[in-house]
Amino acid sequence: MQSAAETLVLAVFAVVYLGMALGRLPGLAIDRTGIALVGAIVLHLAGVVDGERALAAIDVPTLVLLFGLMILSSQYAACGFYDWCAARIAATPAGPATLLALTVAVAGVVSAVLANDVVVFAMTPVLCAGLLRRGLDPRPFVVALAAAANAGSAATAIGNPQNILIAQYGGLDFWRFLLFCGPPALAALVVVWAVVLLLARRAFAAAPPAAAGIEVPRPDRSGLVKALIATAVLLALFATPLPRTEGVLAVAGALLVSRRLATRTMLGLVDWHLLVLFAALFVVTDAFAATSTARAVVARLAGLDLGTDRLLLQLPVALAGSNTIGNVPLVVLVLQLLHPVGEGPLYALALLTTLAGNLLLTGSLANIIAVEQAARAGVRVGFADHARFGVPITLLSLLLAALWLLVTGALRP
Repeated sequence: MQSAAETLVLAVFAVVYLGMALGRLPGLAIDRTGIALVGAIVLHLAGVVDGERALAAIDVPTLVLLFGLMILSSQYAACGFYDWCAARIAATPAGPATLLALTVAVAGVVSAVLANDVVVFAMTPVLCAGLLRRGLDPRPFVVALAAAANAGSAATAIGNPQNILIAQYGGLDFWRFLLFCGPPALAALVVVWAVVLLLARRAFAAAPPAAAGIEVPRPDRSGLVKALIATAVLLALFATPLPRTEGVLAVAGALLVSRRLATRTMLGLVDWHLLVLFAALFVVTDAFAATSTARAVVARLAGLDLGTDRLLLQLPVALAGSNTIGNVPLVVLVLQLLHPVGEGPLYALALLTTLAGNLLLTGSLANIIAVEQAARAGVRVGFADHARFGVPITLLSLLLAALWLLVTGALRP
């Protein structure tokens, strides 16, 4: 018989992850971060999770690493780099196919090093404005921008929050991560371009000639140079024995020392909601992992030979979980409950959960941000608009990634 404490943990866990899937609780304005935070508070106030256990459950190095990388991305945003990229793409005197290729390439490459959510947030409205001025339908480009940001972020250990968490958990080397995950991420970028080009071919065929006079804002040169130097230093530090967290903190601290950008401005560009979401989910999921119910689930999977080294487990879990509770909550749950061991399963978890996020509009935060930013620019991208491109992009990307994981021996069938 379950104890009252375990019953409470199961109830809180169910409500929190239901909230992750729905995005909110019916009748309330509370969002995913608030739901997770309230869940952690309930467990603490009920005496199930004391302060010491809560602090032990939170992976502080991962949060610090994520914070430092957000500071780096904030430097690029503050100096106007993302605005320049989007405007430069829209102003390029070329046809839609070339513009689409530039959108996919820029979003993919930049998102591999910087936070993909920030890239999408900054580039979407400027890109939409330029495309509208040229008489082009921005909707295929908005979907391609988000999908490419997701796919490109899968290539590195710092491309997105779930990869950061996975790499910290497994102590994965940055360059080995890139060598393994880079090829399937690159293939996914090609898939994004090809699928959007094919499905939007009629609209592209009727596109008017390139418009002239699209203004391309110049980024702040000194700020951009500082950001590029910081990025180069960071990548160089990843090749040294220096712990990754300390290296990122050193770079973030240097960026905060500025004559032009106020600390308030830099910190205002940090996604504090995501950091709080991570911390709260660590507490709730750790409490669940300690229950007899969770242990029974793990034992059942082991009895069926369905460990994290099996594609038969990882692929459907990634596809279903990323498009319901979200890839970040899913990764927190898998790491704390199933404890994957070895580089192969961890690389697979990063690849599959990231690429699966392109399936539906709600599959990743980057998708939601892109649509919201497009709406502010007067472009409406609906659920069906996204699914038209997102479903084939995801299925083809996951197929290629699955073949890669099997051929390389990262996973068993």
